Amino acid sequence: MERVDRPADLTVRAWWHALRDAAKSFHANHLTDNAAALTYYSVLSIFPGLIVLVSLLGVLGNEGTIDSFLKIIDQLGSQSAVDAVQEPVTEIVESSNAAGIALVLGITGGLWSASGYVGAFMRASNEIYAVEEERPFWKLRPLQIVITLVMTLILALVLIALVLTGPLTKAIGDEVGVGDTALTVFSIAKWPILFVMVIGVIGVLYRFSPNARHEGMRWILPGSLLATVLWLAASAGFSLYVANFGSYGNTYGSLAGAIVFLIWLWITNVAVLFGAQFAAELERTAMAAEGATPPGEFAPFVSPARDAELPPEGGEAAPPQDEERTPSEGYSTSAPPAGAGSISGSGSSGSAVGPEDPPAARRR
Repeated sequence: MERVDRPADLTVRAWWHALRDAAKSFHANHLTDNAAALTYYSVLSIFPGLIVLVSLLGVLGNEGTIDSFLKIIDQLGSQSAVDAVQEPVTEIVESSNAAGIALVLGITGGLWSASGYVGAFMRASNEIYAVEEERPFWKLRPLQIVITLVMTLILALVLIALVLTGPLTKAIGDEVGVGDTALTVFSIAKWPILFVMVIGVIGVLYRFSPNARHEGMRWILPGSLLATVLWLAASAGFSLYVANFGSYGNTYGSLAGAIVFLIWLWITNVAVLFGAQFAAELERTAMAAEGATPPGEFAPFVSPARDAELPPEGGEAAPPQDEERTPSEGYSTSAPPAGAGSISGSGSSGSAVGPEDPPAARRR
Protein backbone atom coordinates (compact mmCIF):
# COMPACT_ATOMS: atom_id res chain seq x y z
CA MET A 1 0.00 0.00 0.00
CA GLU A 2 1.09 3.57 -0.61
CA ARG A 3 2.59 5.64 2.16
CA VAL A 4 0.57 8.47 3.63
CA ASP A 5 3.06 11.19 4.50
CA ARG A 6 0.65 14.07 5.02
CA PRO A 7 -3.09 14.61 5.53
CA ALA A 8 -3.50 15.82 1.94
CA ASP A 9 -2.64 12.28 0.77
CA LEU A 10 -5.84 10.93 2.34
CA THR A 11 -8.98 10.59 0.26
CA VAL A 12 -12.18 12.47 0.99
CA ARG A 13 -13.66 9.17 2.16
CA ALA A 14 -10.83 8.72 4.65
CA TRP A 15 -11.36 12.25 6.02
CA TRP A 16 -15.04 11.48 6.47
CA HIS A 17 -14.22 8.26 8.33
CA ALA A 18 -11.85 10.17 10.62
CA LEU A 19 -14.54 12.76 11.40
CA ARG A 20 -17.17 10.09 11.98
CA ASP A 21 -14.92 8.06 14.26
CA ALA A 22 -13.92 11.20 16.14
CA ALA A 23 -17.59 11.80 16.96
CA LYS A 24 -18.02 8.18 18.07
CA SER A 25 -14.87 8.19 20.21
CA PHE A 26 -15.75 11.58 21.66
CA HIS A 27 -19.00 10.12 22.95
CA ALA A 28 -17.44 6.82 24.07
CA ASN A 29 -14.65 8.60 25.97
CA HIS A 30 -17.20 10.84 27.77
CA LEU A 31 -15.19 13.89 26.78
CA THR A 32 -18.02 16.24 27.69
CA ASP A 33 -17.27 15.23 31.29
CA ASN A 34 -13.59 15.97 30.69
CA ALA A 35 -14.64 19.36 29.32
CA ALA A 36 -16.45 20.04 32.60
CA ALA A 37 -13.29 19.14 34.53
CA LEU A 38 -11.24 21.39 32.26
CA THR A 39 -13.74 24.19 32.90
CA TYR A 40 -13.01 23.86 36.61
CA TYR A 41 -9.27 24.07 35.96
CA SER A 42 -9.89 26.97 33.58
CA VAL A 43 -11.47 28.96 36.39
CA LEU A 44 -8.53 28.17 38.67
CA SER A 45 -5.98 28.99 35.96
CA ILE A 46 -7.50 31.96 34.16
CA PHE A 47 -6.62 34.61 36.72
CA PRO A 48 -3.00 33.46 37.29
CA GLY A 49 -2.78 33.32 33.50
CA LEU A 50 -4.07 36.88 33.29
CA ILE A 51 -1.41 37.95 35.77
CA VAL A 52 1.28 36.50 33.50
CA LEU A 53 -0.27 37.89 30.32
CA VAL A 54 -0.86 41.38 31.68
CA SER A 55 2.63 41.43 33.21
CA LEU A 56 4.14 40.52 29.84
CA LEU A 57 1.95 43.08 28.09
CA GLY A 58 3.09 45.69 30.59
CA VAL A 59 6.76 44.85 30.02
CA LEU A 60 6.65 44.38 26.25
CA GLY A 61 3.79 46.71 25.35
CA ASN A 62 1.92 49.64 26.88
CA GLU A 63 -1.45 50.50 28.41
CA GLY A 64 -3.04 50.63 24.97
CA THR A 65 -2.11 46.97 24.50
CA ILE A 66 -4.14 45.99 27.56
CA ASP A 67 -7.12 48.06 26.37
CA SER A 68 -6.94 46.31 23.01
CA PHE A 69 -6.79 42.97 24.81
CA LEU A 70 -10.10 43.71 26.53
CA LYS A 71 -11.67 44.90 23.28
CA ILE A 72 -10.64 41.68 21.52
CA ILE A 73 -12.18 39.59 24.31
CA ASP A 74 -15.34 41.67 23.94
CA GLN A 75 -15.52 40.94 20.21
CA LEU A 76 -14.51 37.26 20.38
CA GLY A 77 -16.33 36.11 23.49
CA SER A 78 -19.57 36.87 25.25
CA GLN A 79 -20.22 40.00 27.30
CA SER A 80 -20.12 37.89 30.45
CA ALA A 81 -16.55 36.91 29.59
CA VAL A 82 -15.58 40.58 29.42
CA ASP A 83 -17.35 41.34 32.70
CA ALA A 84 -15.58 38.41 34.37
CA VAL A 85 -12.05 39.44 33.39
CA GLN A 86 -12.23 43.23 33.12
CA GLU A 87 -12.13 44.02 36.84
CA PRO A 88 -9.33 41.53 37.66
CA VAL A 89 -7.27 42.82 34.72
CA THR A 90 -7.77 46.40 35.89
CA GLU A 91 -6.63 45.47 39.40
CA ILE A 92 -3.62 43.62 38.01
CA VAL A 93 -2.67 46.65 35.89
CA GLU A 94 -2.95 48.99 38.88
CA SER A 95 -0.79 46.72 41.04
CA SER A 96 1.73 45.69 38.37
CA ASN A 97 4.15 48.56 38.83
CA ALA A 98 6.59 46.30 40.63
CA ALA A 99 9.83 45.61 38.84
CA GLY A 100 12.82 43.35 39.10
CA ILE A 101 12.59 40.34 41.37
CA ALA A 102 8.96 41.05 42.31
CA LEU A 103 7.91 40.93 38.67
CA VAL A 104 9.84 37.72 38.07
CA LEU A 105 8.30 36.07 41.13
CA GLY A 106 4.83 37.19 40.08
CA ILE A 107 5.24 35.76 36.57
CA THR A 108 6.74 32.52 37.92
CA GLY A 109 3.95 32.04 40.45
CA GLY A 110 1.34 32.81 37.83
CA LEU A 111 2.85 30.30 35.40
CA TRP A 112 2.94 27.60 38.08
CA SER A 113 -0.74 28.11 38.92
CA ALA A 114 -1.92 28.56 35.33
CA SER A 115 -0.14 25.38 34.23
CA GLY A 116 -2.75 23.40 36.18
CA TYR A 117 -5.01 23.62 33.13
CA VAL A 118 -2.29 22.21 30.89
CA GLY A 119 -1.82 19.33 33.33
CA ALA A 120 -5.54 18.55 33.23
CA PHE A 121 -5.53 18.71 29.44
CA MET A 122 -2.58 16.30 29.33
CA ARG A 123 -4.59 13.75 31.29
CA ALA A 124 -7.55 14.21 28.96
CA SER A 125 -5.38 13.87 25.85
CA ASN A 126 -3.82 10.68 27.21
CA GLU A 127 -7.36 9.36 27.46
CA ILE A 128 -8.00 10.36 23.86
CA TYR A 129 -4.88 8.53 22.68
CA ALA A 130 -5.50 5.70 25.19
CA VAL A 131 -1.96 5.81 26.58
CA GLU A 132 -0.66 5.82 30.12
CA GLU A 133 1.24 8.79 31.49
CA GLU A 134 4.80 7.47 31.84
CA ARG A 135 6.69 10.77 31.89
CA PRO A 136 8.21 11.43 35.33
CA PHE A 137 7.10 14.41 37.42
CA TRP A 138 10.45 16.14 37.10
CA LYS A 139 9.96 16.16 33.32
CA LEU A 140 6.20 16.62 33.20
CA ARG A 141 5.81 19.64 35.48
CA PRO A 142 8.44 21.79 33.72
CA LEU A 143 6.86 20.79 30.40
CA GLN A 144 3.48 22.04 31.62
CA ILE A 145 5.02 25.36 32.66
CA VAL A 146 6.89 25.74 29.36
CA ILE A 147 3.73 25.03 27.35
CA THR A 148 1.85 27.62 29.42
CA LEU A 149 4.64 30.16 28.88
CA VAL A 150 4.78 29.54 25.11
CA MET A 151 1.02 29.90 24.76
CA THR A 152 1.04 33.10 26.81
CA LEU A 153 3.96 34.55 24.84
CA ILE A 154 2.16 33.86 21.56
CA LEU A 155 -0.91 35.70 22.84
CA ALA A 156 1.16 38.61 24.19
CA LEU A 157 3.28 39.06 21.07
CA VAL A 158 0.32 38.94 18.70
CA LEU A 159 -1.67 41.42 20.81
CA ILE A 160 1.32 43.76 20.96
CA ALA A 161 1.83 43.46 17.20
CA LEU A 162 -1.83 44.31 16.60
CA VAL A 163 -1.61 47.40 18.81
CA LEU A 164 1.68 48.68 17.40
CA THR A 165 0.96 48.00 13.75
CA GLY A 166 -2.41 49.79 13.84
CA PRO A 167 -1.02 53.32 14.39
CA LEU A 168 1.98 52.45 12.21
CA THR A 169 -0.32 51.46 9.36
CA LYS A 170 -2.29 54.70 9.69
CA ALA A 171 0.91 56.79 9.80
CA ILE A 172 2.24 55.15 6.65
CA GLY A 173 -1.17 55.53 5.01
CA ASP A 174 -1.25 59.23 5.88
CA GLU A 175 2.11 59.72 4.21
CA VAL A 176 0.81 58.27 0.96
CA GLY A 177 -2.66 59.78 1.29
CA VAL A 178 -4.66 56.64 2.16
CA GLY A 179 -4.66 56.83 5.97
CA ASP A 180 -8.30 55.95 6.65
CA THR A 181 -8.34 53.27 3.97
CA ALA A 182 -5.20 51.65 5.37
CA LEU A 183 -6.69 51.64 8.87
CA THR A 184 -9.90 50.05 7.57
CA VAL A 185 -7.92 47.34 5.80
CA PHE A 186 -5.91 46.69 8.95
CA SER A 187 -9.03 46.45 11.12
CA ILE A 188 -10.28 43.71 8.78
CA ALA A 189 -6.93 41.94 8.36
CA LYS A 190 -6.36 41.58 12.12
CA TRP A 191 -9.07 38.91 12.39
CA PRO A 192 -7.27 36.37 10.19
CA ILE A 193 -4.18 37.06 12.29
CA LEU A 194 -6.09 36.30 15.48
CA PHE A 195 -7.58 33.21 13.83
CA VAL A 196 -4.10 31.89 13.02
CA MET A 197 -2.97 32.76 16.55
CA VAL A 198 -5.71 30.64 18.11
CA ILE A 199 -4.87 27.74 15.78
CA GLY A 200 -1.21 28.01 16.80
CA VAL A 201 -1.96 28.08 20.53
CA ILE A 202 -4.23 25.03 20.29
CA GLY A 203 -1.66 23.29 18.08
CA VAL A 204 1.03 23.73 20.74
CA LEU A 205 -1.36 22.21 23.29
CA TYR A 206 -2.09 19.23 21.02
CA ARG A 207 1.54 18.65 20.10
CA PHE A 208 3.02 18.25 23.56
CA SER A 209 0.13 17.15 25.78
CA PRO A 210 -0.34 13.41 25.12
CA ASN A 211 2.30 10.82 25.93
CA ALA A 212 2.29 9.75 22.28
CA ARG A 213 4.62 10.43 19.42
CA HIS A 214 3.25 12.52 16.57
CA GLU A 215 4.51 12.55 13.02
CA GLY A 216 4.84 16.32 12.87
CA MET A 217 2.57 19.34 13.21
CA ARG A 218 0.98 18.64 9.83
CA TRP A 219 -1.14 15.91 11.45
CA ILE A 220 -2.14 18.16 14.35
CA LEU A 221 -3.09 21.35 12.53
CA PRO A 222 -6.29 19.92 10.97
CA GLY A 223 -7.60 19.16 14.46
CA SER A 224 -6.52 22.59 15.67
CA LEU A 225 -8.26 24.23 12.71
CA LEU A 226 -11.44 22.25 13.32
CA ALA A 227 -11.41 23.14 17.04
CA THR A 228 -11.02 26.84 16.25
CA VAL A 229 -13.87 26.85 13.72
CA LEU A 230 -16.14 24.93 16.09
CA TRP A 231 -15.26 27.27 18.96
CA LEU A 232 -16.02 30.42 16.96
CA ALA A 233 -19.28 29.01 15.61
CA ALA A 234 -20.41 27.69 19.00
CA SER A 235 -19.47 30.96 20.74
CA ALA A 236 -21.45 32.98 18.20
CA GLY A 237 -24.44 30.66 18.51
CA PHE A 238 -24.33 30.72 22.30
CA SER A 239 -24.10 34.52 22.36
CA LEU A 240 -27.17 34.76 20.13
CA TYR A 241 -29.04 32.30 22.33
CA VAL A 242 -28.21 34.17 25.54
CA ALA A 243 -29.12 37.53 23.99
CA ASN A 244 -32.44 36.44 22.49
CA PHE A 245 -33.73 33.29 24.15
CA GLY A 246 -31.81 32.66 27.36
CA SER A 247 -33.47 33.21 30.73
CA TYR A 248 -30.46 32.73 32.98
CA GLY A 249 -31.30 35.93 34.84
CA ASN A 250 -34.66 34.55 35.95
CA THR A 251 -33.11 31.28 37.08
CA TYR A 252 -29.80 32.33 38.63
CA GLY A 253 -30.41 35.99 39.47
CA SER A 254 -27.20 37.85 40.24
CA LEU A 255 -25.16 34.74 39.40
CA ALA A 256 -26.39 34.69 35.80
CA GLY A 257 -23.26 36.34 34.41
CA ALA A 258 -20.97 33.85 36.14
CA ILE A 259 -23.09 30.90 34.99
CA VAL A 260 -23.07 32.10 31.38
CA PHE A 261 -19.29 32.52 31.56
CA LEU A 262 -18.86 28.97 32.90
CA ILE A 263 -21.06 27.53 30.15
CA TRP A 264 -19.03 29.41 27.55
CA LEU A 265 -15.82 27.99 29.02
CA TRP A 266 -17.34 24.50 28.86
CA ILE A 267 -18.28 25.02 25.19
CA THR A 268 -14.72 26.17 24.53
CA ASN A 269 -13.24 23.05 26.12
CA VAL A 270 -15.68 20.78 24.25
CA ALA A 271 -14.46 22.27 20.96
CA VAL A 272 -10.79 21.91 21.95
CA LEU A 273 -11.22 18.28 23.04
CA PHE A 274 -13.13 17.37 19.88
CA GLY A 275 -10.33 18.84 17.79
CA ALA A 276 -7.82 16.70 19.69
CA GLN A 277 -9.95 13.60 19.13
CA PHE A 278 -10.16 14.37 15.41
CA ALA A 279 -6.38 14.82 15.17
CA ALA A 280 -5.90 11.41 16.79
CA GLU A 281 -8.43 9.73 14.51
CA LEU A 282 -6.81 11.31 11.45
CA GLU A 283 -3.49 9.63 12.27
CA ARG A 284 -5.25 6.34 12.95
CA THR A 285 -7.00 6.60 9.59
CA ALA A 286 -3.64 7.17 7.90
CA MET A 287 -2.26 4.03 9.51
CA ALA A 288 -5.32 2.11 8.34
CA ALA A 289 -4.85 3.38 4.79
CA GLU A 290 -1.24 2.16 4.90
CA GLY A 291 -2.26 -1.18 6.33
CA ALA A 292 0.07 -0.67 9.28
CA THR A 293 -1.34 -0.73 12.81
CA PRO A 294 1.66 -1.05 15.15
CA PRO A 295 0.56 -1.69 18.75
CA GLY A 296 2.82 0.88 20.39
CA GLU A 297 2.14 4.14 18.51
CA PHE A 298 -0.99 5.20 20.32
CA ALA A 299 -4.18 3.34 20.97
CA PRO A 300 -6.86 2.24 20.28
CA PHE A 301 -5.93 1.16 16.78
CA VAL A 302 -8.13 0.42 13.83
CA SER A 303 -10.36 -2.60 14.18
CA PRO A 304 -10.77 -5.14 11.36
CA ALA A 305 -14.26 -3.70 10.79
CA ARG A 306 -12.83 -0.28 10.08
CA ASP A 307 -10.07 -1.72 7.88
CA ALA A 308 -12.84 -3.23 5.77
CA GLU A 309 -14.54 0.16 5.48
CA LEU A 310 -11.50 1.82 3.92
CA PRO A 311 -10.89 -0.13 0.68
CA PRO A 312 -8.27 0.80 -1.90
CA GLU A 313 -9.27 3.22 -4.62
CA GLY A 314 -11.56 1.50 -7.10
CA GLY A 315 -12.23 -1.46 -4.81
CA GLU A 316 -15.34 -2.46 -2.94
CA ALA A 317 -15.61 -2.46 0.81
CA ALA A 318 -15.94 -5.80 2.55
CA PRO A 319 -18.98 -6.14 4.81
CA PRO A 320 -18.18 -4.77 8.29
CA GLN A 321 -18.01 -7.02 11.30
CA ASP A 322 -20.68 -6.99 13.97
CA GLU A 323 -18.60 -5.58 16.75
CA GLU A 324 -17.66 -1.94 16.84
CA ARG A 325 -14.49 -0.39 18.15
CA THR A 326 -14.68 1.45 21.41
CA PRO A 327 -11.81 3.11 23.27
CA SER A 328 -12.14 0.60 26.09
CA GLU A 329 -11.61 -2.47 23.88
CA GLY A 330 -8.29 -4.10 23.22
CA TYR A 331 -5.93 -3.18 20.44
CA SER A 332 -5.01 -4.99 17.30
CA THR A 333 -1.67 -6.69 17.87
CA SER A 334 -1.31 -8.42 14.53
CA ALA A 335 1.91 -7.75 12.68
CA PRO A 336 1.65 -5.29 9.77
CA PRO A 337 2.14 -6.41 6.19
CA ALA A 338 5.67 -6.74 4.95
CA GLY A 339 7.12 -3.46 3.79
CA ALA A 340 4.51 -1.34 5.57
CA GLY A 341 6.00 1.74 7.10
CA SER A 342 4.98 4.37 9.56
CA ILE A 343 3.39 7.63 8.57
CA SER A 344 6.68 9.43 9.05
CA GLY A 345 7.59 11.84 6.32
CA SER A 346 11.22 10.70 6.23
CA GLY A 347 10.69 8.94 2.92
CA SER A 348 12.07 5.54 3.98
CA SER A 349 9.72 2.63 4.26
CA GLY A 350 11.11 1.38 7.55
CA SER A 351 9.63 -1.43 9.57
CA ALA A 352 6.63 -1.16 11.83
CA VAL A 353 6.77 -2.11 15.47
CA GLY A 354 5.95 -5.77 15.83
CA PRO A 355 3.68 -7.42 18.39
CA GLU A 356 6.64 -8.46 20.50
CA ASP A 357 7.73 -4.89 21.10
CA PRO A 358 6.68 -3.23 24.36
CA PRO A 359 3.78 -0.73 24.13
CA ALA A 360 6.06 2.16 25.07
CA ALA A 361 8.43 1.48 22.18
CA ARG A 362 7.06 4.32 20.08
CA ARG A 363 6.09 6.72 22.82
CA ARG A 364 8.12 9.61 24.12
